Amino acid sequence: MSKKNKKVVENQTSKENTPWSETHADMCNDLPNTILGDDIALVTENMEAILRSPSYSLAQDDRALLERTEMRGVRMLLELGKPELAFQEDNIESTVIVFGGTQIAEKNTAERRLSEATRNQALDVDNKRLALEVQRSEKLVELSHFYDAARQFARLVSIDNQCDKKRSYVVVTGGGPGIMEAANRGAFDVGCKSIGLNIKLPAEQQPNPFITPELCFQFKYFALRKFHFILRSVGAVLFPGGFGTLDEMFQTLTLRQTHRMQPIPIILFGHDYWSKVIDFDFLADSGVISHEHLDLFEYADTPESAWEKILQFNKDLKNKSTEEMAPDGVPNE
Repeated sequence: MSKKNKKVVENQTSKENTPWSETHADMCNDLPNTILGDDIALVTENMEAILRSPSYSLAQDDRALLERTEMRGVRMLLELGKPELAFQEDNIESTVIVFGGTQIAEKNTAERRLSEATRNQALDVDNKRLALEVQRSEKLVELSHFYDAARQFARLVSIDNQCDKKRSYVVVTGGGPGIMEAANRGAFDVGCKSIGLNIKLPAEQQPNPFITPELCFQFKYFALRKFHFILRSVGAVLFPGGFGTLDEMFQTLTLRQTHRMQPIPIILFGHDYWSKVIDFDFLADSGVISHEHLDLFEYADTPESAWEKILQFNKDLKNKSTEEMAPDGVPNE
């Protein structure tokens, strides 16, 4: 090696071993006064930090990432796919939706709540809130027979439709208490499966204990929960309820009215109750809906009649579909 080349190499080596704080002082005042890459302890510590860093974990395992606002679309896709995969694995071909109030309990529970409300009111007879609670509890005792009706309805729906590998008319509820519990319980009574689509709420709602475990889901997004209610539905039965039940009823009616979902029978269970809650005839007479839209739903007052209406509707629908097909399987024009 020539003296000139040797001198160049020595200069380069000298520069490599010179701290950056000396050679780049004019660039940054915070540069280290040693070569950090030669500090074995520091390098080891940095490696450990790399392995601990959330950025190094797989994206699917990064909980903080999945909970970011920007990842909302990913979370929604997961809520779309998770139940769908479970339904496919369990060979669930069709479902029957049961909606109804969370406050409607079986009679002995309703009577116990009334007794508690009466005792509390007796201790403070001038308390208007407690007096209203007694009145409310009395009404709920009157409505308790709907719990038994929903339970019996689910038995009828479930018992003859889950014998084959493919399951049809599987009861699906919101997974909560009240009428939802009664419907899941009815399927449970006869050893059949049922679905619970629970929702995460500010006031935490626990699923009722009668849902088939592998078919109980918790949702964050109402929209995706509603989608799964409708997707496989071949019927919807709405028992007395409040805002949630009304929301589901009007959503289903609107989807049917606008032909945005498959034809299904919509059964309002309890003619007296529903005729007091909503005057559908008034809506039609006022011109805000057409009189033909009144055919989108029917009333039923017994579990047997509700089930018969669903069976007849789907039988007629199947016959109609067959008649509209030519012998070669091509739709008639």
